[in-house]
Amino acid sequence: MLEDAKGLEITTDSPEAIAAINRFTDQALSYGKDAEAVILEAVAADPTCTMVNAYAAAHFLTQENAVAWKQAKPYLQTAQQHLAQISEREQLYVQAIAAWAEGAIDQAIALHEEIALKYPRDLISVQQGQYHYFYLGDKENLLKIAQKVLPANQENHYIYGMVAFGLEQCHQFEQAEAMGRMATTMNRHDPWVHHAIAHVMETQRRFDEGIAWMESFADTWENCNSMLYTHNWWHIALYYLEQGNAEKVLALYDKHVWGRADQESPKDQVGAIALLIRLELRGFDVGNRWQDLSTYLLPRLHEHALPFQDLHYIYALARAERSDWLNQMQQSMHKHALCVNSFLRRNWLEVAIPAARGMVFHANGEYLRAIAQLKPILPRMHQIGGSNAQRVLFEEIYLNAMWQSEKQSQIYFPITTKGKLAS
Repeated sequence: MLEDAKGLEITTDSPEAIAAINRFTDQALSYGKDAEAVILEAVAADPTCTMVNAYAAAHFLTQENAVAWKQAKPYLQTAQQHLAQISEREQLYVQAIAAWAEGAIDQAIALHEEIALKYPRDLISVQQGQYHYFYLGDKENLLKIAQKVLPANQENHYIYGMVAFGLEQCHQFEQAEAMGRMATTMNRHDPWVHHAIAHVMETQRRFDEGIAWMESFADTWENCNSMLYTHNWWHIALYYLEQGNAEKVLALYDKHVWGRADQESPKDQVGAIALLIRLELRGFDVGNRWQDLSTYLLPRLHEHALPFQDLHYIYALARAERSDWLNQMQQSMHKHALCVNSFLRRNWLEVAIPAARGMVFHANGEYLRAIAQLKPILPRMHQIGGSNAQRVLFEEIYLNAMWQSEKQSQIYFPITTKGKLAS
């Protein structure tokens, strides 16, 4: 048994596997583009090592698509073969990843919480705990799990980014920005910290400052995976959108968002869809971009990894007039909602399904029907996950439906300046 760079025991006799684990930890916490290659190097160095196989399985699960889930399975099976011979921390971690793979997110969270309590130096586990809280809309626990381990990791800039994002999600903006800026003084190359402060500045409508902040770090994102690279540029695009500069936003979409995306990646697809929706809500023409993007959504029709993702896909299919795919996905969502893990079922049935209907009605210009579906569930939209900045989109769609329906009613029933119906 050896130790990794954080002093955590790993059941292996391979120094090469430990070196690869250390590199993978840094890649995972920095959202690096080489995470997959590095963890597969660790597997090659010690194919029977439980932790390298568990890390590999977790890496593929984060990609939230059917192909990656299949890739995760053999690594998870290998990780589960030697549970009796490994340490308690390793056992807990493998069980957490197995629960995730089975859709038992409540069990996975409980295990990550136990690891945080007993082994607070394990920041990979904390990161994955935050990931689950994020997609449950549980911002309080997203913050708390990071705060719990902060005292044990005060020299590590990554934990400051985790805490900063949690603080921002809990609307503790001054503390979030202070912690984020502290992290950047420790390491300028931490894209998650840049991202946390981007949220603060956007919420506080500090658009010029946000552009300057994010663009000053953009050179460091070349080493990011496509998800965070495109997402950080997405935040820059939002600043320009708030300034009404649609030409700049479309240029960023084409160059840094969809143009640099892994176009098979669900998270990259979601970011691009969200930006196109926002442009159209503000009255800007996006050209043929819906049709171009929608060609990549066929694999998403029956995955249902996250309700947050499905709501974006279904809107894009409607806007691209992919009626056959849209109908298939709506039917598939209903079936999934009825058979999903009981812990998640209410979110799907009571929030995601009516939200999906509302999204499609809006995309098709049926604004009164969109209002009827969206109004009752807006207070619960946090339950499908996503950040505060991402979920604002659903409110904007609802408000746009209200505005559009009012505009239509005035066309049919014109109002005089005195507030009476025109004759």
